[in-house]
Parts: sequence; C-alpha cells; structure tokens
Amino acid sequence: MDAEIDEMISSKIMINPIEIISKYYRPGSKAYELLVVHSQQVANKAVDIARQMNGRNIDAGFVKEAAMLHDIGIFLTHAPSLECRGPHPYLRHGLLGNRILNKEGLGRHALVCERHVGAGITRQDILDQGLPLPAREMLPVTLEEKIICYADKFFSKNNGAPPREKALDDVVQELRTYGMAQAERFLDLHAQFS
Repeated sequence: MDAEIDEMISSKIMINPIEIISKYYRPGSKAYELLVVHSQQVANKAVDIARQMNGRNIDAGFVKEAAMLHDIGIFLTHAPSLECRGPHPYLRHGLLGNRILNKEGLGRHALVCERHVGAGITRQDILDQGLPLPAREMLPVTLEEKIICYADKFFSKNNGAPPREKALDDVVQELRTYGMAQAERFLDLHAQFS
C-alpha cells in the first residue's frame, strides 16, 4: 500500500526540465542546444541503467529529471566553446547548478548537480589540488546520483561534433588526467552499473 501511495505522489510531482532550462538559457541558442542534447543523452543512458536495475527501488522519473538538469549551471562558467561566458571556472558548474535548483525548490535535484562533477570530488581532492570549491564532500551518495554521475561521463558537450557515446577506455583515460582517484571511483561505478 505504501508503494502505491509513493507511486501516486511521485507521478504528481513530475517537473518539466525543459521549462526550467528555458528560464536560464535562450531556446535556440548554441548553449541551450548543447546543454539539451547532452542532457538528453545522459538521461537516456541513466534511465536505461535504472530500468536494468529493477528491484533496487530506483526512482526512474527522478533520474530522468535530474539527468536533464545536472549541468544547468554551465551558463555561469567561462566555457567559450560551449557559448558560456560567465565569470566562474567550469569546475564550479555543479556547485552553481546546486544553487540554481535550490532556488527553484528542487533540493534533491540540486544535490545531483553538485555531486556529478568528475566521478565525484572529495574534500581531500579539493584541499590537495587547491580546487576553487568549498572544502566539503561532493561525492554521489544515492543510487540515483551515482547512476547520473556514471552516465554523464560517456557524453561530452562538443560544439560542432556529432554527439556520440564515448568508449569505456576513453572515459577512464580522460578521468586519469584528473588523478587516479577519479578513474578508480568511475571504475567502481562501472562495476555497479555495467
């Protein structure tokens, strides 16, 4: 009975991620198009993973919504190749997205923004590398957060390049450029979701 009630409640709380994105990005702009295409790719992969894990009580509706919104903060960063001309380093896009979605009243979605960058970022990573982030844990915690973080690594926001899914080895190699811990955390996620 509780599961039926939860199902009824969650089906009524569904949000429209495109409406939220359109509040911050001009539809038709390059940044909007890059964000939406990337987010749809991540959402499709994440929902496929969630469905394959049936019996694990994963909220696939939330996965889809949060995957669509996980990069909403990129417009506030300095990423000219993505047509984003904000003042912040790109590494802060998750933290900035967290702030945006909290203001929208979407606290659970906001956590996905903050925790999806890389394969998650530890407080120690931030301190050791002098990263421009508050010194706190920013690792995915819930299964939904982990699924989105994992799915995100397979897709880039390439300006002008046809969208395609990256090979596993390419993802691992790319993450190694940010440190072995990033690659190892990703491989732990891969072991859970492959």
